[in-house]
Amino acid sequence: MRHKHGYRKLGRTSSHRAALLKNLTIALVNSGKIETTLPKAKELRGYVERLITRARLGDFNAHRVVFASLQDKNATNKLVTEIAPKFKERNGGYTRIIKTRIRRGDAAEMAFIEFVA
Repeated sequence: MRHKHGYRKLGRTSSHRAALLKNLTIALVNSGKIETTLPKAKELRGYVERLITRARLGDFNAHRVVFASLQDKNATNKLVTEIAPKFKERNGGYTRIIKTRIRRGDAAEMAFIEFVA
C-alpha cells in the first residue's frame, strides 16, 4: 500500500526521475504549456510550484536556488524575471492540469500542464 507516500516513482531510478522533472520544468518555462502523461503532470506540478514560490523573491539567492534545480540559464532567468512576478499576489496554485486524451499506443492518460493566467 502507498498510503501517504510522498511522491510517484514513475518507473524510473531517482537520478532519471530528477532529470525528467528538470527537463519537463525547462520545457514548461520555455513554452508555457506542455502535454505529458497525467502522472508526470501531477508530479511536475509540485516541483514547479516550489520553484515559483522561491523565485517570487526575485533576489540573487532566488536565482541561485532555481539555477541549482534547473541548470539552464535562460529558463532560470525567464522564471525569476517574467513568470514568478505575475504570481506575487497568489498563494500557490500557479499551474493548471487539463486532462486531454488517451494515448493510442499504450492507453496512457494524457494531460496539458500550463501556468494559470
